[in-house]
Amino acid sequence: MQLSAAPYDERLTAPRSWWLISFLVGVSLALILLPFGTLPMLGGLVGGTAAAAVMASSYGSLRIRVVGGSLIAGEAKIPVRALGEAHVLDAEEARAWRTHKADTRAFLLLRAYIPTALRVEVTDPEDPTPYLYLSTREPERLAEAIEAAKASA
Repeated sequence: MQLSAAPYDERLTAPRSWWLISFLVGVSLALILLPFGTLPMLGGLVGGTAAAAVMASSYGSLRIRVVGGSLIAGEAKIPVRALGEAHVLDAEEARAWRTHKADTRAFLLLRAYIPTALRVEVTDPEDPTPYLYLSTREPERLAEAIEAAKASA
């Protein structure tokens, strides 16, 4: 079976403000190293900024894709035939589902800087996971892609 082009592919990138914070981490490290001289200060600026930027980039590198009859969310790969109804969650409802409505058995792909989400029921009787909670900037499009993949599977 050949994989078709992904009808949905989203990278959960970190917000722009995190890159400014990465630079500020470098500035802070440079100020800490200032008493030791110019070279350690510059090394702190470059090294601190680079380390913080790598961390921001890796945290924002998760992807959600619908490819070849599967939903791939981070490290998880779930066949769409094992998925039930998808519920689009606005910011308020998403906050409720990641706090007081959350089930400890659920698969949560959370990114606090993304206010909206999609909750997808898991219908596989052998899977103890009741639902998937996926932080996404485009929950309607993801729900449509899952439904389209189910229809073609």
